[in-house]
Amino acid sequence: MEDHKLKIFCTVAETKSFSKTSEIIHLTQPAVSLQIQALEELYETKLFDRSSGTITLTPSGEILYKYAKQILTLYAEAAKEISKITGLIKGCVKIGAGTTVGNYILPAVAVDFKKRHPKIRVSISIGNAKKILEMLNTSMIDFGIISEMPGKSRFNVESIISDELCVICPSDHPLCKQKTVSIYDVVKEPFVIREEGSSTRVIIEKFLNDNGLSISDLHIALILGSTGSIKEAVERGMGLSIVSKWAIRKEVSCGNLKVLRLKEGEITRDFYVVLPKNSILAPAVEEFITYIKNYSYSDLLL
Repeated sequence: MEDHKLKIFCTVAETKSFSKTSEIIHLTQPAVSLQIQALEELYETKLFDRSSGTITLTPSGEILYKYAKQILTLYAEAAKEISKITGLIKGCVKIGAGTTVGNYILPAVAVDFKKRHPKIRVSISIGNAKKILEMLNTSMIDFGIISEMPGKSRFNVESIISDELCVICPSDHPLCKQKTVSIYDVVKEPFVIREEGSSTRVIIEKFLNDNGLSISDLHIALILGSTGSIKEAVERGMGLSIVSKWAIRKEVSCGNLKVLRLKEGEITRDFYVVLPKNSILAPAVEEFITYIKNYSYSDLLL
């Protein structure tokens, strides 16, 4: 069952780019062009119009795209039905994840999944929500896991994991002696924060606003681009910060960082699985999504 050329053709049609297609399909750009050329020779017609500086489908290309999508859907459905009979699931699962999920949750989940399904390859790409949604739109990934709710008009969205953002400080900080602290105590201290656009920073800003404060009330000592660098700065006494509970498991367990409980309550959010609407999932992808929905995440905190 040869569907490779059709996959390449549909990807070029959707991305309107040979270079992006080469990244997604993991072929060189000349190889992508050769596959399209082979289809054009087969049908004896041009499938793409490149005269205007952009890549658009010709009328023949529009017809082929319509039927190619149907053919690829049938291939996926056939593979799913066969896997039900044989019990053998193989293939590749391509996931796009936010930094917290991608760095601190998915690696352990993927390892456990691979032990059950050694024939399934798992690929994880990490980026912000905007990048993950762009990768979904261009079929670079099968699904995404992000902490921001995207528009439901284009995607199927389901919450799978809850998260708590915790105030952290060095283990010898004076505030560690208090059972709880106020956010008004926190803003008096030097603070290490993520860059603008980070989903963690967005949540922090909202929590501050809910309590009559703003980002300008923080005494920002450093702005850093990763949770790992923030943890390092806090451990070295640069100030307090607010990060996901999933990111500080080892440091808290070793006593290098302490969590301060807020009088104002917990700072929470959800992580969402995001899929394109009406997508036909390959058996391997469907199996992985089912697995992460039923995974015992609390075990990771032990």
